[in-house]
Amino acid sequence: MGKLEEPPEPKRKAGRFSRRDVVVAGHVGDMATARSAKSHADPATRASAYGALARMGALDNEDLTGALSDPSPKVRMRAITLAVGHPEAVGHEAVGHEAPFTALLDDSCDEVVEVAAWACGEQEATAPSTVTRLGELATGHPNPLVREAAVAALGAVGDPDGLDAILAATTDRAAVRRRAILALAPFDGPEVESALRRAAKDRDRQTRDAAEMLIQAEFTP
Repeated sequence: MGKLEEPPEPKRKAGRFSRRDVVVAGHVGDMATARSAKSHADPATRASAYGALARMGALDNEDLTGALSDPSPKVRMRAITLAVGHPEAVGHEAVGHEAPFTALLDDSCDEVVEVAAWACGEQEATAPSTVTRLGELATGHPNPLVREAAVAALGAVGDPDGLDAILAATTDRAAVRRRAILALAPFDGPEVESALRRAAKDRDRQTRDAAEMLIQAEFTP
């Protein structure tokens, strides 16, 4: 569970074009080829179709909704990155609204969850429920890459409700600890200072360096 494995593909109409054709379509404005390729049998070609539509400025909410629910993890991951880069196609600008890809924080593929967590940290506004879910992932997901992405997102969001999860992550494995220390940058308070000073003595050099940098910037007169 959790690995990037392609599910059996449903029968789809075979396109008479290659992935390269679809990529080129995005550069030359060939809308018909790009839209037709959304139903191609090859996941990489479908992902390229959505990218081509985005390049032409033709990606819309319906396209993203379809891509985010595609049976292929590759397409879902591509859809998340497109949603981040093209918020006009998403329509989630209102404060407190969840971006459509936040549902993929519960995806069956760890790689998709990791990308979704990263994307949450790229948003200007994050719903409280998303902060809560990121905290759960940062402290409880079995994949350390997901935990690392989630704690980084919490640091980028800077919501006080995510602080406890970041502090908990400062005792995780080295890569997650390093990310958690950096994620403390937007926060202050005695618990933050205590975590940084503890991390300044960490056995991992990069964790120590990150902690010392923040201590010097935040707590040194």
